[in-house]
Amino acid sequence: MRRIRILFPFVGGPVLGGSHISALSLAAALDPNRFEARVLVHFEPGAIGQKARELGLDYEVLEDTPLMSSPGLPLPGRVGGLGYLTRTLPALRRTLKKIDPDIVHTNEGRMHANWIMPSKLSGCRHLWHHRQDPAAKGANMLAPLLADHIVSVSHYAMPSRPIRPIGDRASVIRSPFDFPAIRPDRTNSHDKLCDELSLPRDAVLLGYFGSIIKRKRPDGFVRVVDAVRRALPGRQVHGLLFGDTVDATRGLDETCKALVSSLGLNDNFHFMGFRSPVFEAMSGVDVMLVPAVNEPFGRTLIESMYLGTPVVATRHGGNIEAISDGLTGFLVEPDDPESFVEPICKLLSDPLLQTRIADAAQADAAAKYGAERHVSEISRLYEQLVEGTQVAGTAYA
Repeated sequence: MRRIRILFPFVGGPVLGGSHISALSLAAALDPNRFEARVLVHFEPGAIGQKARELGLDYEVLEDTPLMSSPGLPLPGRVGGLGYLTRTLPALRRTLKKIDPDIVHTNEGRMHANWIMPSKLSGCRHLWHHRQDPAAKGANMLAPLLADHIVSVSHYAMPSRPIRPIGDRASVIRSPFDFPAIRPDRTNSHDKLCDELSLPRDAVLLGYFGSIIKRKRPDGFVRVVDAVRRALPGRQVHGLLFGDTVDATRGLDETCKALVSSLGLNDNFHFMGFRSPVFEAMSGVDVMLVPAVNEPFGRTLIESMYLGTPVVATRHGGNIEAISDGLTGFLVEPDDPESFVEPICKLLSDPLLQTRIADAAQADAAAKYGAERHVSEISRLYEQLVEGTQVAGTAYA
């Protein structure tokens, strides 16, 4: 019996985000006796090609096919509607004829928009994996009309105003998390960060982990660090921002640097860049902060919970589904930097509270977000799509 062939298309470049890691990890973990994963990268391999190789995945590069994107986004290889119809669509159909996949599984906005039409015209099943804003136009207009199934990473992220009902073609399936087999020692990790930055080892380290994009509000993180510093005048409070900008929001890092300077935080704020693997750094901060709004379901939030690093996040988006306030972390008002101060100070001053939160968060993350569960549910969905059976899907608690 022929294995089910799944095509995973991506845009190449320097950025490797959570959606890329989740999709590639899924592709690498599929049962090779049942499935054949094919990875395709537009323009250049970049960080996605490197990650694919690390996971033992082969990939092919489609260098010269232009892609549609939103007019306001300065992305490479951009083409308008007419160019898409005359150049991109025929080229993608030729690619599909060559690869002959049963399913095209797209994982980001630009891939959804460019691949859904050729998939349908070529007779492939299309799986739209929605990891973005619930109000995203594509998820509410294109996906309900053309996708064979929509998988959302959270109830919050499910398309909020679909042009037609999607209840029989939609699932909530959490992203996979490939947790480290051994958790880094948090004290040792903290000391290493302090030594790296020439800080005293009793310095308070507040962490931000993620791309520097508007939705994640890195500028809000800067303001929270300032608020905590003012609340703890006798402590050395430092903000550590781990992550890089992406092409669509280039310049936001400079905005954050200007804000750091204006608040007098130059000695208390550190742009750490992108790190992989990130687990030791994530284990080393005292508290991880999630100032984001409209976050579908944050990857680094769950990773921090598993590692035992306390999380304080906004009461917004998928954060509400990930954290039980006061039990596995803390949820605060999204538009008030001062709201972060009280739970952070409680965690810093009460070791028993910190241990209780960490233990509960570790147990919750391990039980709900293991990679095996995700792979099992997506595999079942692949088989149902190929068999032509439509189901209401899976809704995780």
